[in-house]
Amino acid sequence: MKHTNLNDERRWQAVLDRDPQADGQFVFAVLTTGIFCRPSCRARHALRQNVRFYADAAAARDAGFRPCKRCQPENADPQQQRIAKVARACRLLEQDTTIRLEALAREVGVSPYHFHRLFKSVTGMTPKAWQQAWRTKRLRAALEKGEPVTQAVLAAGFPASSSYYREADNTLGMTARQYRRGGSDVTVRYALAACDLGRCLVAESARGICAVLLGDDDASLIIELQTIFPQAQREEGDAGFYARLETVLATINGQNTALQLPLDIRGTAFQQQVWHALQEIPAGETRSYQQVAQSIGNPRAVRAVASACAANTLAIVIPCHRVVRQSGALSGYRWGEGRKAQLLRRETQQEEA
Repeated sequence: MKHTNLNDERRWQAVLDRDPQADGQFVFAVLTTGIFCRPSCRARHALRQNVRFYADAAAARDAGFRPCKRCQPENADPQQQRIAKVARACRLLEQDTTIRLEALAREVGVSPYHFHRLFKSVTGMTPKAWQQAWRTKRLRAALEKGEPVTQAVLAAGFPASSSYYREADNTLGMTARQYRRGGSDVTVRYALAACDLGRCLVAESARGICAVLLGDDDASLIIELQTIFPQAQREEGDAGFYARLETVLATINGQNTALQLPLDIRGTAFQQQVWHALQEIPAGETRSYQQVAQSIGNPRAVRAVASACAANTLAIVIPCHRVVRQSGALSGYRWGEGRKAQLLRRETQQEEA
């Protein structure tokens, strides 16, 4: 709800709701305290008869009121302030040297505890995970240009210690040398099975489940796997893999079984940020692309969020089916809108049961 040209009663309702979308539209002042606030201020509500409304902070000051120290109505919008703090922290994390949480918090002027919560609420990732994703992006770019592995790993900012190769390899899903060769010597095991949504293909690398695909026939699923891992060596799973397949099938078939197997999630830093946000959506609920974009602190990235959903290769495990249009209507789904509708209907019924 956008608050423009509001009458006083609607302004008062925005104050009662502590509506952040009303910030910047007006301020309210309290006669008994002599203080003015932004609509979203968390302070205790005053009596209606003691409240006056003003177009902006300057008008409230001219009327003799002083700004609230809690909500700071003369400063930028609180959400923008939070985003600015996180943006500054991200620039610091892009440096080659590792910076500790305490130092980051000190740079942006908050306690380490509050900074950690703030950073994760805006980006969907911890500072450590964000820096790891940033380094991985730089490493991929360097390896794709053909730079020597050691030089690329160090230039990306990975610590120069005995474990730096391992850290770099973990972020790529394969060794740096394998990535540079296009993943041609990476093995992906897979199995095909029937499920409640038709046919499914489950694949795993040495690091964990790397694909959960849905379809109508086995041939198209194998082609999709080849498209996702064009350079990998593909082979059918062994007996041990088929045992793990049963666990994945339980999740696909909606048996309220949380998948405890390790995952090999490959994507850009932004994609992983979106996928993490999707995993936070409870079963039986949906979010719009706009809401997901807002939840990761990037409200303008609606199209990019939609692209990240389309790039997801772990059906149901990363629940991109829970993202719908702003109107609530279903939008595209990699494995068909019919399956998306079936999944949402099933989850709603399970939550109501």
